[in-house]
This record gives sequence, structure tokens and C-alpha cells, in this order.
Amino acid sequence: MSQASKPVPTGFTEQQLHTLFDLVSDGIWDWNANTGYVYRNPGWYRMLGYASHSKDNSVLTWESVIHPEDYPRVMAHFEAYIEQRNERYRIEYRCLCQDGSYLWVEDSGHVIARNEDGSVARMLGAHRNIDAGKRLVAELELRNQSLESLVAERTRELSWVNQQLQRQLDENRLLAERDALTRTANRYHLEKTLQQECERARRFREPLALIAMDLDDFKPINDLHGHARGDAVLIEVTERVRQCLRPQDLLARWGGDEFAVVLPGTLLDEACDMAQRIRQGLAGLEPVGDCRLTMSYGVVQWCDGENQQGLLARADQALYRAKAAGKNIVAE
Repeated sequence: MSQASKPVPTGFTEQQLHTLFDLVSDGIWDWNANTGYVYRNPGWYRMLGYASHSKDNSVLTWESVIHPEDYPRVMAHFEAYIEQRNERYRIEYRCLCQDGSYLWVEDSGHVIARNEDGSVARMLGAHRNIDAGKRLVAELELRNQSLESLVAERTRELSWVNQQLQRQLDENRLLAERDALTRTANRYHLEKTLQQECERARRFREPLALIAMDLDDFKPINDLHGHARGDAVLIEVTERVRQCLRPQDLLARWGGDEFAVVLPGTLLDEACDMAQRIRQGLAGLEPVGDCRLTMSYGVVQWCDGENQQGLLARADQALYRAKAAGKNIVAE
């Protein structure tokens, strides 16, 4: 048998397969859907300018680099493939680079194993840099335009105006999603984020937890010491809570003295530990007169098929149980 006709060896071990991935210049990824672990080869990191293996080995890393305008289109295409409504997975979109710019990539993948219920067990894929081609096409299209120089100048002016308007819209959107007093997310932002996280938990079969929190006996502070002192307490408590959270967690003001924390990728026991850390973090706060600054906590984990309203309702019920049990405690 000639060298060219020798069969390709099969049965690579996991280490051999990832060693092979490390030799490939394109961005290779390997998703174990049953564990949530995602391996990305050094070529993927080089392509986007990140230090090798500097990102979390989860699907959250992939989601975080997809351009927000491309994200819904990518997720729809991805779901259609893994649910076997599309025969192939191949799509072009923009990825966030280390320097803040975006790079066009072609993402293709193939499911190599499924579980007995038909869900994905493992999927391999590759990100190919197509940015140069995209830019070349854009440049050619620009050269082919027959606009006069005056029209081109007007276009640039309009583009600048649009950028200013977009910046103002972004600022207004940020203000619309932020609580004016505590500078945390407001209820609108909480419900929107929770809906997205419920969808993500369903899509990738990852855990999701929620902590509902309420200041104990807050009304006497406002009645006895004034609303300005009450506002200062809310700000102080919010800062203490924020110090206990991880970068991916969302702290939101749910109501007057009610707050919620969204914990992506978190199991119930881990969320309870987080609530206990917050409770201990508040223990060092000075009382306001005779009023101690404590909170009660209701902790729940997302159930398959549950929407954000159901999750919020269960968290509120757990919070009620914490209040009824004596306050300043964590209840599931």
C-alpha cells in the first residue's frame, strides 16, 4: 500500500485530539454539552487577540464575544441545527477582539454525538477568519459607487449625526435600565435579563439561580430618621451586596427596599452559599439608631420550562418564608 493510500488512524484519545487542535491555526472548538465544558485551541485565542486559554471554558465565553446585532441570528441558526431542523451549521458573524474591535468569522460545526433522548452530547467546530474578505468586498462595493464627492461628504456628515444619535440612544437606554438611586439594574432590566437567562439555561442545559432580598424593618428608618437617611442606607447596603458578587451576576432593585440577584450557571446550594456571604457581609454595618441593617433572603433554582415570571414568583414565596421564620435568614 502506498503512503498516500494508507488509512487515516481513528480512535483518537481526548488528549491526542486536543493536541491536534493545538496545531491548527484556525479557531477550533469542542463542546461537551453534557458537562458544559468547551475547549478552544490556541488558534482561536490568537485570532481574536486574547492570551491563550485566558477565557472561561463555557458557552458563556462564546456568547459574550458575539456582536449584539448578530446574536439573535446566530442563536436561531444554532438552535435550528441542534434540534435537527437544519442539515448543517455554518454562519458568518462578528466576534469581539481583545482590543475592542470586531472580526468577521465563519463558524461551522457538526454534532458528533447525541444522547438517547436526541439532545446534543458533543459538537466540534471551527471559527475561520474571513475579515479580510469581508473588508475587501466592502471596499469594492465602495469603489463601485457612482456618487459625487458632494453626496459622499453629505453621507459622512449624516453618518456622524447618526453616531451622535446612537450614542445618545445608548445613554438613554442605559439610564432607562438603571435605578437612579442605587445605580443598580432596575426592575425592567431585571425582568429582561432574567428572560434571557432562562432562555440560555434552557438552550444549553445550564443551571440558573435567583436570590430575592428584602431589608428587614426598613420602614422605621424612614419614619424615625427621614427618607434621606433611608436612601443612604439603601446605597450603603447595595454597595455591600455588590462586593459579594461575581462579574457575571446581576444585582437589581426589585422594589422600594427589595432587591434581586441573578446568578447564571449557579446551582441551588451555591446560591444559598452566596446569600449567606451577603448576609455575613451586612453584619458589619452600623445600625441606624435602634434599627439593625439586616436582610431576608429567598433562594430558588430555575426549573426546566419555567419562565421568568414563575421564577420570580417562587423567589418571592421563599422570601416570604424567610420573613415569617424570623428574618435575617436564608430560605429556599
